[in-house]
Amino acid sequence: MTPTDSKQKPQPPSGILIVDKPQGMTSHDVVSRVRRLAHTRKVGHAGTLDPMATGVLVIGIGKATRLLTYLSASTKIYDATMRLGIGTTSEDADGQVTECPGASDVTVDQVADAARVVRERGWQVPSAVSAIKIGGKRAHALVREGEDVHIPPREVHISAIDLTGPLRPTAAEAGVPVVDCDIHVECSAGTYVRAIARDIAEQLGTAAHLTALRRLQAGAFTLDDAAPLDRLEALTAEGADVPIIPIGEAVSRLFDTLEISQEEAARFAHGNPPERSGAQLADMNVDQPIGVYCEGRPLGLVKVQNGALRTIRVW
Repeated sequence: MTPTDSKQKPQPPSGILIVDKPQGMTSHDVVSRVRRLAHTRKVGHAGTLDPMATGVLVIGIGKATRLLTYLSASTKIYDATMRLGIGTTSEDADGQVTECPGASDVTVDQVADAARVVRERGWQVPSAVSAIKIGGKRAHALVREGEDVHIPPREVHISAIDLTGPLRPTAAEAGVPVVDCDIHVECSAGTYVRAIARDIAEQLGTAAHLTALRRLQAGAFTLDDAAPLDRLEALTAEGADVPIIPIGEAVSRLFDTLEISQEEAARFAHGNPPERSGAQLADMNVDQPIGVYCEGRPLGLVKVQNGALRTIRVW
């Protein structure tokens, strides 16, 4: 065996990459491109963005893919433009037009009142053209096959639906009077902004679809953390590494943290959680994982359960 053969292959990077997703690509398309950039197949994303949408797409690389389960449940913030007066199959501009009731004489107060009703009711029927599985198949695939898809309502939390500009009455290509309006949405994971536009329109007695959607934030990560895909590809073409956020930094931004001793770290490496008393547990967040560190080095995640810490992940 030659010295070169005996060398271990370099480990692929591990961390979180925030991509400013371009319009026209699926989230899986972005994952495929990042796999090539990072030279590893161990890449995944937290929270799908529709092909029409742009903005923050959280990508996990290497060991950080184990974080994606927790990232997918984070709060999301969006800016969107909805067009009142025309409905589509997908409830966005990529779908086929299904109805053209039109919209005119709609006031800001009426739109704001409709948005308030949608925000306060606490549930939503997801878009039929979505990635939700029904009987083992994606809803959007069933729609393409011509099936009539019915998705039951689900609980969501929408903390804000705010109008961010004036209403813009215009005429669509078919001569249908429509009204465009910009909205700012803050919502829980699993909330469809397309469905928010649809439901606001229903309150107004018309139809709607999104013409633009941009995710500004997913959990602790914002557009300030994001890089366009073409810039990432240019960097790697020049020999630079993918600019990932290390696991330790990502965990500390997402969750509370717990520093443990070297002795505890040795036990934790085998899955044994650190022992903490009831008083010490009182200040810990029981709804989120807790990052475990030893001398600043990330070791894994624990969670408060039944009055004790339970190990849920060891890096």
